[in-house]
Amino acid sequence: MYAYLLEYGNLLLRWLHVIAAVAWIGESIYFVMLDNGLKPPKGEESKKRGVFGEMWAVHGGGFYHSQKYLTNPAELPNDLHWSFWKSYTTWLSGFFLFALLYLTKPEFYLVNPNSPWEWAAQMSGTQANVMALAFLALGWVVYNGLCRLISPNMNRDGLLSIAVAIMMVVVAYLSTHIFSGRAAFLLTGAVMATSMSANVFFWIIPGQRRMVKALKAGEAPNPLDGKRGKQRSVHNTYFTLPVLLLMLSNHYSFTYNNPNAWIIMVLFIFAGALIRQYFVLMHAGIKKPAYPAAGVVLLLIVGWLAAPANLKGDAGTQASGSTTETVSVARIQEIMDARCVQCHAVKPNADFGFTAAPSGMLLDTIDNTVLHADQVKTVVHSKYMPLGNMTQMTDEERADIAAWSGKRD
Repeated sequence: MYAYLLEYGNLLLRWLHVIAAVAWIGESIYFVMLDNGLKPPKGEESKKRGVFGEMWAVHGGGFYHSQKYLTNPAELPNDLHWSFWKSYTTWLSGFFLFALLYLTKPEFYLVNPNSPWEWAAQMSGTQANVMALAFLALGWVVYNGLCRLISPNMNRDGLLSIAVAIMMVVVAYLSTHIFSGRAAFLLTGAVMATSMSANVFFWIIPGQRRMVKALKAGEAPNPLDGKRGKQRSVHNTYFTLPVLLLMLSNHYSFTYNNPNAWIIMVLFIFAGALIRQYFVLMHAGIKKPAYPAAGVVLLLIVGWLAAPANLKGDAGTQASGSTTETVSVARIQEIMDARCVQCHAVKPNADFGFTAAPSGMLLDTIDNTVLHADQVKTVVHSKYMPLGNMTQMTDEERADIAAWSGKRD
């Protein structure tokens, strides 16, 4: 019953997380498009009222006329639309989902027994939990510190962008060396998502509230509040696509179960930012196809780095032990029965916390094992599976799986 309730809670939290994220990201992308699509007002009346820019649009069978004021609207209604609960709901639901899935079983999902750093490989579950939470908090502290140190008055945002890019390279490198592969990708995305939501909570919304308060008091708002909110909003829009990719990556083990995982992650982040840049400029009437082209090139490099060794013509990547022997499928199924079907079966062992086979992958028959041969060989070779090696798969068994052809005898 506990395993079922845990899985059902997972489903509901994931649904809430996706709904909130779609609403937040959709609204964010819309306002970026609107902001960049504004044109100077043509009507004299609009100019007199202090309209900074306007845009006409057609959608859903009607016409829309959007206008933007900076800090001098003639009147400010009380029913202003605020954009923050979508952000907070996305982060909170994502954090609780992370806690439900990862923090409850850190020895399986967080600890990286194959880390080149001995202290990381030998972390206890509690230590891994503390490290993961510290990783999120420090990510925000460092990012926020860079913003305040390098461009506090928004006059060196170009240099700040370079610094933030370098920071993400460091985060990717550290996460893949400290945590298990899937957790590393998730935590790197979570560092960016935490910074996005913290930008809203600590800077964008407070600055907007101060501006509204000043206007209603008949005072001139501090222009830095608007500029700082704009700076953090721009950062959020470039984080968006990389965060989405990193959150989806846990379905694709070839990305995180790879010796070059941190490089793959960095290339994904930069590719997403480049593609987003194209759309940002396009909304301003500037088309620069070089940006998405560069993003595609980075994705092609990822495809090459993540490809199985046999696609690169490298025959020397099999595990030592059984490289010249023919391993029978019966032997492979024997290993599956001993080490894998506790979870990957129609009715998993409840002691392992699953009510259905993870990812729907069944390994309880020869037919099913052959069907998933490539995935099995990949995750076993990388030592990602079994999780935390809880079923004690031996190096000899891994060597047999690596040497197996992936087919029937």
